Amino acid sequence: MPSGDPEAESSLDQAASVFLGLRPRLFGIAYRMLGSSADAEDIVQEVWVRWQATDRTAVLDPAAFLATATTRLAINVAQSARKRRETYIGPWLPEPVDTSADPEAGAERGEELELAVMLLLERLSPTERAAYVLRESFDYPYGQIAAILKMSEPNTRQLVSRARKRIAAERRTPVSSAAHRRLLTAFLAAAQTGDLAVLEELFAADVSNYSDGGGAVRGASRIPVFGRTRVAKFMKAFAPRFWPGTTIDWVEANGRPGVLISHGDTVTAFVTISASARGIEQILWVMNPAKLAGVSPGPVR
Repeated sequence: MPSGDPEAESSLDQAASVFLGLRPRLFGIAYRMLGSSADAEDIVQEVWVRWQATDRTAVLDPAAFLATATTRLAINVAQSARKRRETYIGPWLPEPVDTSADPEAGAERGEELELAVMLLLERLSPTERAAYVLRESFDYPYGQIAAILKMSEPNTRQLVSRARKRIAAERRTPVSSAAHRRLLTAFLAAAQTGDLAVLEELFAADVSNYSDGGGAVRGASRIPVFGRTRVAKFMKAFAPRFWPGTTIDWVEANGRPGVLISHGDTVTAFVTISASARGIEQILWVMNPAKLAGVSPGPVR
């Protein structure tokens, strides 16, 4: 908005330039904290408003200032989101984001962006999650994380260590992206025909199936399904009602191959898996229409 003051306009232009350069990282922090691109965008916008209103001549390190504002806002939103999710209908899954190009969720360590990992992050407290994300995804020094979280460095190290152990205890080493795609391809073929034998061969013994419909989709299971035989039988029963008339488009979301399933011109589901040397560990179906806007059909690398 023109102010008539060239110096003020120059200052705002410089502020915008700094902010836009850091925006991908700010979005990445907020998205990993919340599992929602819409909430992450709201936080980034709020940080921009605060940045415009700040006496920037007193800010020695703009990157640190903006990361701190983003993280603290995300912690506040995460605390209220946990309460809202207690009334969420059915399983809650993170909202997938398109990472087919240079992702706006940009991070030095992209593996922490996988949906299966983000689902594990939900089990951490908001402060634990912030410490883990800043360290593991963005490689922030412990001293800077401590300043952001307003705690001592030894406590910060302990927080990150505890979060790492909790994640590692529940996460098996993932397969390569190529193997991931092969397994997902085989799963889709078997799921469409309801081939029990093939499905059971693809699954780890304790495979789990999560469907997030948010109460808005009739076909989404409101309870998770666990175990090789039960999940295979569920897929067989599911097949005749779901697959006829569908089309499949491959996408890259959260750093891994996945597929969008459409009925006519309407995208009705995003599906991906997590897999280890034991086979498919999880099948994740995002069917809530509000969570499907962030991914679109396109080439997968």
